[in-house]
Amino acid sequence: MSKDVFMFKKGDIILFGIILAIIVTSSIGVYYYRFDKGNFQKVAIIKQGDVVIEKIFIDDLNELTEIKLFENNDVIIHAENGRIRFYKSNCPDQVCVDSGWISKKGEMAVCLPYKVIIKIEGVDNEVDIITH
Repeated sequence: MSKDVFMFKKGDIILFGIILAIIVTSSIGVYYYRFDKGNFQKVAIIKQGDVVIEKIFIDDLNELTEIKLFENNDVIIHAENGRIRFYKSNCPDQVCVDSGWISKKGEMAVCLPYKVIIKIEGVDNEVDIITH
């Protein structure tokens, strides 16, 4: 056996380093986006297609809030302090209802037949500029 078989070339080491750097930086970015407990307030955004139906600051809720969508209340959403979920839907598969509560920044629940999306985002609470 030749000694060169298991040797890395300079280009291999550089490529490995670049791939490792991409993995580490993307992992850090995902961690801060999903788990950062910075100075933000959670807002649940309910959309149908590209249209925002409602925005709810779920951290401010003191009691259960019920949101009924469509004329026949085909979709009902429940929100309470810090969390939100699809409570009822007349869709055939019930995947949205079975997905349960979501409560973390970046999480979302979707009802595909009605094209309704619930996504939790963070709104920065810091004051950037004070004007009089």
